[in-house]
Amino acid sequence: MNQTARRIGRSLALVLPVVLVLSGTLAVSSVPWTGQRSATQILTASAENVPVRSAAPRAPQDVLRDRLLAELEREDPGVALTHLQRAVEDSPSLAGHCGSIARDLGAAAVRVYGPTEAQSYSRPVCDTSFAGGVASAS
Repeated sequence: MNQTARRIGRSLALVLPVVLVLSGTLAVSSVPWTGQRSATQILTASAENVPVRSAAPRAPQDVLRDRLLAELEREDPGVALTHLQRAVEDSPSLAGHCGSIARDLGAAAVRVYGPTEAQSYSRPVCDTSFAGGVASAS
């Protein structure tokens, strides 16, 4: 009995690593490393309706910009500019992005309200960048 167990152990010790290496090689070779999808791609799990998550969370200035643009459309540019000014006061790290956000708000105000009405909301938030956005979009 002892010799039989020893023989089985030796056989497994020789065969098992070969099987593991081959199965790992086959698994790696079926992964599309280039990112291109093909019709003959082999998948081990269903990924049809799985939402794709972004690699990194969105930056605070991008979240603020989107929120203020939506607010500009819902209410008016004056409210969005007031909230931009408060956000920069509350979080000084956003000050470097204030000008670009205000320019985007100015351009959006022209699209929503027209150049004359959009300019009427202009005020000195972020070095008059809102007015610059209105002027560039007009």
